[in-house]
Amino acid sequence: MQAWFKRTSDVPGDRRGKWLVLAAWFIIAMALGPLAGKLADVQDSSANAFLPRSSESAKLNKELEKFRADELMPAVVIYSADGSLSAEGRAKAEKDVAAFQELAAEGERVDAPLESKDGQALMVVVPLISDADIVATTKKVRDVADANAPPGVAVEVGGPAGSTTDAAGAFESLDSMLMMVTGLVVAILLLITYRSPILWLLPLLAVGFASVLTQVGTYVLAKYAGLPVDPQSSGVLMVLVFGVGTDYALLLIARYREELRREEDRHVAMKTALRRSGPAIMASAGTIAIGLVCLVLADVNSSRSMGLVGAIGVVCAFLAMVTILPALLVITGRWVFWPFVPRWTPEAAAETEAPASRSRWERIGSATAARPRRAWVLSLAATGLLALSSLGLDMGLTQSELLQTKPESVVAQERISAHYPSGSSDPATVVAPTADVAEVRRAADGTEGVVSVQDGPATPDGELTLLSVVLEDVPDSAGAKDTVDALRENTDALVGGTTAQSLDTQRASVRDLWVIVPAVLLVVLLVLVWLLRSVVGPLIMLGTVVVSFFAALGASNLLFENVMGHAGVDWSVPLLGFVYLVALGIDYNIFLMHRVKEEVTLHGHAKGVLTGLTTTGGVITSAGVVLAATFAVIASLPLVPMAQMGVVVGLGILLDTFLVRTILLPALALDLGTRFWWPGALSKAPGARGAAPAHEGRASEPVG
Repeated sequence: MQAWFKRTSDVPGDRRGKWLVLAAWFIIAMALGPLAGKLADVQDSSANAFLPRSSESAKLNKELEKFRADELMPAVVIYSADGSLSAEGRAKAEKDVAAFQELAAEGERVDAPLESKDGQALMVVVPLISDADIVATTKKVRDVADANAPPGVAVEVGGPAGSTTDAAGAFESLDSMLMMVTGLVVAILLLITYRSPILWLLPLLAVGFASVLTQVGTYVLAKYAGLPVDPQSSGVLMVLVFGVGTDYALLLIARYREELRREEDRHVAMKTALRRSGPAIMASAGTIAIGLVCLVLADVNSSRSMGLVGAIGVVCAFLAMVTILPALLVITGRWVFWPFVPRWTPEAAAETEAPASRSRWERIGSATAARPRRAWVLSLAATGLLALSSLGLDMGLTQSELLQTKPESVVAQERISAHYPSGSSDPATVVAPTADVAEVRRAADGTEGVVSVQDGPATPDGELTLLSVVLEDVPDSAGAKDTVDALRENTDALVGGTTAQSLDTQRASVRDLWVIVPAVLLVVLLVLVWLLRSVVGPLIMLGTVVVSFFAALGASNLLFENVMGHAGVDWSVPLLGFVYLVALGIDYNIFLMHRVKEEVTLHGHAKGVLTGLTTTGGVITSAGVVLAATFAVIASLPLVPMAQMGVVVGLGILLDTFLVRTILLPALALDLGTRFWWPGALSKAPGARGAAPAHEGRASEPVG
């Protein structure tokens, strides 16, 4: 082990160092704590925060800034009835126009209600300023629309402002709710795992320190270094810190408890535990962080944000779990494990081999070793069967399908589509040079799927002019996307709007998938090769995680269709699910094979694999359940894309924990024999590779 790591790992377990570490973290938390609450101030919730950087719709949004200081976002109010609209309903709409005018953007006019051809509906468009108060203003529009509605008249507020307001409602208190629910889930699981009324508090306290450091680091980088942060990435950030941090805590505490039985001095026990579990934890954190950083290659801004912000959280969780947690454990002493206090005995200190185990993990290992080829073939067959369901993914969600419940804006769009051209509520936006406006208008009018083209304002310098193009099809639908493609082909102007944004995101997501997936696989493979000093083993480990991803995606698709009632899978889910699952799922393979390598050095390949599986079974299973449970919290969110990602990652982690790490990977390692370690030194000698200091290779005691 490198000298710097030994010196660093000794500090939290030192008699004086533990107090220095505790003091340092308290100073950091008190000094920087106020900045942690400012993360919401640097979140970017604009349209471009979720769009591809190079997309035409993002460029158009930039051009819109030239038209006026405040960008407009219309709220569309629809008054409808089953038959002809009553006189009271018409009077209500006309009266509301005056109230809407007071809420409209300065200098903008609210036109008289537009009647549908069937006479059953009236529509009023209220131009609002798209700023931080858009949600509050839209709610005021809804208050006006809802007040004193005549019997038999349905009034809904939709359009872009209505959709934004409904989406914002899903994000309200997202961070605090996620943190509370995740904390509660983790606390319950730690109580079950340790069966101690005190011990579970220390990992949570350490995670609390990590979350403060994470939020501060994210805020500073976002404010001064241009780190992209949006509401989705900041919400997932806390879940990731809790899940990953608790995983590392479980691994460290298991090793520390083992060492307490062999070391009379708890400070020595902690130093030993850190030296032996530290490399695996560091390799795990490094793999996850590097894998997530690969998302910097994404064109979609929200994907870049999810990766970079997540990497910060993993690094901060790692720092907390190898510094403040060891210090807290040493300060509190052995009694913190009460009622199952690990006692030092001379007999335990003298042991050089792991005692015979009668655990379920030994039984699983013995069954796998009896017929390893059958074990891995059956495991692959099971995962392959689940993976088949991923071939039938119905990709893409419309704006109306992004929430798990039907909000008012979706109901409004349904009523608009029933009485007006479907695109009336959310026209496509075209920005053209003023000199070419007449030609662009003619080309747009002649495009199939276009209902009408309306002239809009020009920039103050007169160089650009805005056109509003009403499409025949529902915004964000396949037909509307075809029309946007045709508009772009027929004109040289920029075409944007909701439909164009969805189209650009869809295409960029496919591009990102083909670019980022190979990059993640390559960097993770290189880390594994460095860790195990092998090529064959890392290729197999990586392959098993990829297989479990497709199995998780297939199983998730069955849930989306048959249980959750989702219309399809969001375009962001395959990429983000793959990156997160490969980065997190490889964790358990690292924990297992790092210990297996240690045992193979002592006892030979076959016994080393079985000993590694048996002695890490409890702690890795506990870690997998905790991490899967934290992502299950995300699956409960009202936003369909986030819920889908939580399901995919959570199921994938469970597959990695109970099938891949427990059966598939050990069976492959046993079937290949020492070839698993090719071309490393372990591939050349099937027996033990020499002696080791007393209890050097002793395994972690299972927990849970």
